[in-house]
Amino acid sequence: MKKTIVVYGSSTGTCETLAQTIGEKLGAEVVNVAELTEEQVTGAGNLILGTSTWGAGDMQDDWYDGVKKLKNAGLSGKTVALFGCGDSESYADTFCGGMRELRDAAQEAGANVLDGVAADGYTFDDSAAVEDGKFVGLALDDLNESDKTEERIDAWIAQISPNL
Repeated sequence: MKKTIVVYGSSTGTCETLAQTIGEKLGAEVVNVAELTEEQVTGAGNLILGTSTWGAGDMQDDWYDGVKKLKNAGLSGKTVALFGCGDSESYADTFCGGMRELRDAAQEAGANVLDGVAADGYTFDDSAAVEDGKFVGLALDDLNESDKTEERIDAWIAQISPNL
């Protein structure tokens, strides 16, 4: 089995907590993107990338340098799955939009990016991270829908695990 690492960018701690939960469930190392090394990227076969969403649907700030590390290391032959967190009530028009930037960067670096989850059952107005009725990864709103977080994580892990 290929090594899996969970890499997150978090400003308030929410995405970090979600990354820790995902890492525990997968038995994977969890790394803050601000501390990520190219060696960690090259040493992993699978990367779970997570970002909170800021501004007008942007990735968390630390990801801008993190994306450079991913591109420098190259993701060809690696499998990537994405998760994002956001606030579907206060930012209903950009909910989890940062995942799209992260997905685009992973694809540009040569990764095989796994399918995301259906947008059904979520309450939001718009998201750059939705294509053909699906998020590009797992969308989580631990602020307004914390009662759905565990179930959504478990279903997503069951969905991606055969590909890791």
